Amino acid sequence: MPFIVMGAGAIGLYVGGRLAAAGQDVALVGRPRILDALARDGLRVSDLDRFDAHLPPGRLRLAETPDALAFAPDTVVLLCVKGGGTAQAARALAAACPAGLPVVSLQNGVENVARIAAHAPALHPIGAMVPYNVVLRGTHVHRATTGRIHLQRDPAAATLAGAFSAAGIDALAVDDIQPVQWGKLLLNLNNPVNALSDLPLRDELQVRDFRIVFAALQSEALRAMARAGIRPAQVAPVPPALLPHVLRLPDALFTRLARRMLRIDPAARSSMWDDLEAGRPTEIDDLCGAVVRLAAAHGLRAPCNERMCALLAGPRQRLTGAQMRQALGL
Repeated sequence: MPFIVMGAGAIGLYVGGRLAAAGQDVALVGRPRILDALARDGLRVSDLDRFDAHLPPGRLRLAETPDALAFAPDTVVLLCVKGGGTAQAARALAAACPAGLPVVSLQNGVENVARIAAHAPALHPIGAMVPYNVVLRGTHVHRATTGRIHLQRDPAAATLAGAFSAAGIDALAVDDIQPVQWGKLLLNLNNPVNALSDLPLRDELQVRDFRIVFAALQSEALRAMARAGIRPAQVAPVPPALLPHVLRLPDALFTRLARRMLRIDPAARSSMWDDLEAGRPTEIDDLCGAVVRLAAAHGLRAPCNERMCALLAGPRQRLTGAQMRQALGL
């Protein structure tokens, strides 16, 4: 089964790299900067479970646009661009791909499948959820947390789940991906907190002030989901409804009870931190913005999420937990 990874960033390189290391035919579509480095140095793929492989230059097919690639009948596209780039990527795929080609959204957020359908109506979008944090440094990509990829149940997804599993990527097909994506969004609401804290994830999560901010963002999201009739799936060791309560616990108690949540590589940070450091647009609109839109659609407000969107829209900031709580009115 040939794979085309549209968006050679951290997630795309990790998943594509694992598939290629298992012998699958993988092409990467990305920016010239990363493609040039891959062509020169190859790709190293590792994880916190001690997997470590190097793919030499030439092992991966590289292209700046999908129209430079050939599409076999059983090709699957793995869409890994940021949510803000989904529309543009979908239009590029629509112009290059044969009708009916599966496009699997391995992206943060809950709105990307609808965007793919709107901008590439002839293609076959499949929802998914990627649970883990992946760190990209140069041409070395490292999975820093654990979890299982979830795929919307579909004939193409069933074959895909098998290919993932054969490559050492834990994957599961589910009947309804929307609750899983909303469950993951609850966890992704820590991305802006981590980005503004300027700390590694594990260090940030051990500071109660930061967790109180994270819990406030989650509480607003849970209220909006309840009003909308959405029941988020449990994708963390703690059930969704209990997450804000666990996060607000004193540090010592949280550290004892949330040991599994803290199984994180010491160097791991959120992808939003990476984006801020590099001066790139962030995914804040796909995370806190999605909460704000869901709340508004059902007669509610989500003021903490609104303020977080504003903080990320302005100049780069580095805030202590107390400063962040003050900025959000907590």
